[in-house]
Amino acid sequence: MRLSLCLPFLALIATPAAAEIELGVYGGAQSAPHSEVEISDDSVIGDTSFTAGWDGNSFEAPPYYGVRGTWWRSESLGFGLDFTHQKIYADDETLAESGLDRLEFTDGLNVLTANVWYRWPEAAAGLTPYVGGGLGVAVPHVEVETEGSSTGEYQITGPAAAVVAGASWSLNSRWSVFGEYKGTYSQNEAELDTGGTLDTDVVTNAVNLGVSFNF
Repeated sequence: MRLSLCLPFLALIATPAAAEIELGVYGGAQSAPHSEVEISDDSVIGDTSFTAGWDGNSFEAPPYYGVRGTWWRSESLGFGLDFTHQKIYADDETLAESGLDRLEFTDGLNVLTANVWYRWPEAAAGLTPYVGGGLGVAVPHVEVETEGSSTGEYQITGPAAAVVAGASWSLNSRWSVFGEYKGTYSQNEAELDTGGTLDTDVVTNAVNLGVSFNF
């Protein structure tokens, strides 16, 4: 076959499909199971460990929410960033057991991950199922208070991971709505104002509803 006849074919297979950018925002209901908390401190709080029960209070200010951007490199495969402002409050039983006046990550237990996504475009009844997962970092607002001690600041506390499974439904060529389950895991080693540390690994579970814009 002559080279001149091969060139159009080679150009076709070498040209990638047009990339698509998707921006999404979401909210929902988020909770967290109990986790072990260890405090190492030679000052006011002292060394202690206990099992913390957490409340999510997703709809109380500041509310639970998330934002994400995805670069779809093909019809099925995408890459992006996902930020979730989740939060946890130690329940009354935990505070009584630990002797703390406050233990919260409420201006959030923020998690930022770099994700890989896979979708099945309009697999059934106009719905596009998708799954995703990623690795990143936890940047919570740490709030720990007791008599004579008060910590309240944003900190980078450790690595984080996220998994997502859901489905989207197109309203038109630009807008879509979606629903999903999202789970996160974060390792948190927070510094206290006393010079001590607080360690806890937190798992969160969330059911999200959101809207996305595609261009």
